[in-house]
Amino acid sequence: MRYLVVLVLIFCAAAAAAQPWEDRRRFGPEAGDGPVLRILSSTDTAFFEPILARFLSERPGVAIDYFVTGTADVDRRFRADPGAYDLVISSAMDLQLKLANDGFALPLAEIAHPAWAQWRQSLFAFTTEPAAIVVNRTAFAKGAVPKTRQALIEVLRAEPERFRDRIGTYDVRESGLGYLFATQDARVTETYWRLTEVMGALGTRLYCCSGEMIDDLSDGTILVAYNVLGSYAAARADTTDDLQIVLPSDFPTTMMRTAFVSERTEHGNLAAAFVRHLLEREPEDASDESYPLPALAPVADGQSAIVLGPALITYLDALKRRTFLREWEDAIIQRP
Repeated sequence: MRYLVVLVLIFCAAAAAAQPWEDRRRFGPEAGDGPVLRILSSTDTAFFEPILARFLSERPGVAIDYFVTGTADVDRRFRADPGAYDLVISSAMDLQLKLANDGFALPLAEIAHPAWAQWRQSLFAFTTEPAAIVVNRTAFAKGAVPKTRQALIEVLRAEPERFRDRIGTYDVRESGLGYLFATQDARVTETYWRLTEVMGALGTRLYCCSGEMIDDLSDGTILVAYNVLGSYAAARADTTDDLQIVLPSDFPTTMMRTAFVSERTEHGNLAAAFVRHLLEREPEDASDESYPLPALAPVADGQSAIVLGPALITYLDALKRRTFLREWEDAIIQRP
């Protein structure tokens, strides 16, 4: 029986490793004797391409292999083969902190960074990004767009047929960032659970990632997306008049995108240089087109910041995770 269990685990690990990438690109020379920096990331290539290009412009002999997958899959793939990547970048702060705590991150004592934006000189935050409610304006042509979670509840209850099957949010069972946002919302207020139950009663669509939600918002498949990553929504909002981004005034939640160098990197100095490259941007450089992601900045008063600290990994405890997911499924997937 023990051998059967081992075989099943090996099979599952192989199956996970065989899953296709969302994107995989080589930047820099296709061939040569220079080093190749391998970056595992949850950030879409379109956002990172200018950042990679600027880094490589000063290092003509260097290449970068950039692998993109979902936040939960970033964690699974890296744990399965930490020697395969030099850097890990993700918006799922809790999973990143757990990896650093588990000894997978290389300490970079030479990098100076604010205490609130790093963890034990191993994990470094380089953006500040809000969770947003994004709506298709056509759904609110005759009324005000809700600015709070409670206001959204009232709108959904008042016009259930308008919004039935036309609401979207993360599938927190599959999305690491979605799970992070959901657990942080639930920690702050019970309004989250009331909203989740209302959305569940209306047949909410579940998504892996912000990009797919925004695609469906743009073409009218859905009218409301809850807890969309603000930077992705802002990028799309620049190209369409149909979308409106709402940062809930009751308690805006803000996360920080983080990066660390693999403890098993083959290119420690180069990987550390890339981390410094990520951290060198200042908030006043917001118009810099070579860095399309939001800059790192302290969270304003009144916003709920997700802090890099031990409390962040509370909901990664196996029992707490099972309990939370069971309650979430009861609320969002209301079977007849």
